Amino acid sequence: MFEFGRDLKKLFEKARDGDDLGWVELIGVDMVEAESRRETTDAGRVSCTRPFAAWMKAAALWREHARRSGARLSLDRAAACASDATRHAANDEDRTSAALEAGEIHLLRFDLFGGPERLTAAASDVQFLSGGRAATRAWAQSLSARLAMRRALTADDAGERRKALALLDAAQEASRPLTAAAAHELALDRAALALEMGVERRDPALLDQAGHDLRTIVEAASPDYRPVTRARALVLAAMGLKALAGLADDNAAREQARALFDAAAEQFTPDHSPLDWAAVQLAQAEADCPLLTLAQAEAMTAEPGLILGACARERRMAAEAALAFAMGDVQALAGLEAVIRRRLAKRTPVEPVDWTADQIGMAHLMLARARLTNSRADAVGLILTEAMETAREWGATALVQRAAQMLRRQAADRAV
Repeated sequence: MFEFGRDLKKLFEKARDGDDLGWVELIGVDMVEAESRRETTDAGRVSCTRPFAAWMKAAALWREHARRSGARLSLDRAAACASDATRHAANDEDRTSAALEAGEIHLLRFDLFGGPERLTAAASDVQFLSGGRAATRAWAQSLSARLAMRRALTADDAGERRKALALLDAAQEASRPLTAAAAHELALDRAALALEMGVERRDPALLDQAGHDLRTIVEAASPDYRPVTRARALVLAAMGLKALAGLADDNAAREQARALFDAAAEQFTPDHSPLDWAAVQLAQAEADCPLLTLAQAEAMTAEPGLILGACARERRMAAEAALAFAMGDVQALAGLEAVIRRRLAKRTPVEPVDWTADQIGMAHLMLARARLTNSRADAVGLILTEAMETAREWGATALVQRAAQMLRRQAADRAV
């Protein structure tokens, strides 16, 4: 038993020294932070024999910590490490790699906090890059395709989405030199776009493509080695199945989607990857997420400006509005409205996505109160329209969809 444990430790140390950072999926977010600090300290030592590689690894570790925790400070630290890597670049290959890492950080900052300027910054990091080793070329192609995907989704342009999917297909074909972690990230983005387009257009070819990609990821991502990647793939599959079940009104498909969500949630504990845990909870059907769970997800994603945190807040307010409506408690609705108004009235600047979540939450409360008091909520349409436009500008597509759903529901109520 002692020899077995020692061999495992040696295996872990060997993985830690490699280029593929997939091993970080085995450790909790707090340990990822500790590893990031250790690598940053080592990179800054005068005795460091490979400072460029050390700074690049530190940047990637801080980026992973930000992706799992939502900490803006970790993104800033990742950017600082990438800058230090550039200073220690010995040749064009090193400088290209450092620019690609900077692009990855900008892209993740957009994913977490939105903002069109982050996509512009990522584009400036990669648009003039060419040449280099096969692995570097594949990385540049992958990053460019994933950037195009996000720009297409933000623009909500069908033609741009088709172009982005073609770029992702080409990047997938050239992905052999990528590390396993980078290849899985590319495949997840490709599957996500194919899935969204397939559901919208009810295109079986796109749905089959997405299903094949996700099945390949799940089979390759063992729960013993890559639990976070496996969970992300399971969530995407569950979301696609849930959407198709809604279109076909298929209860069996709904149950299968629920089973996939449960399987994703079982891959790790909340403290292992707080953002992934919260994403699993929010991706499930509204009725399946208790108020207490929503409050826990909101607490885990409390970083100001974090899109997932704004989504958690909006969902929690929607659940509270529904509960107050079910109980016929007008006073509770008024109290919740007062909380939002006080938050919006503060002099400190409010992040756009947080403002959007509060606006949609206010609309939930106003509509519930109007139904209880048999009155009109004329301002709700304007509130939701402004919230939807702000969410679209900042790339918070989940909030765009929530506002759009409420506008459709309000229109249907008026038509009755």
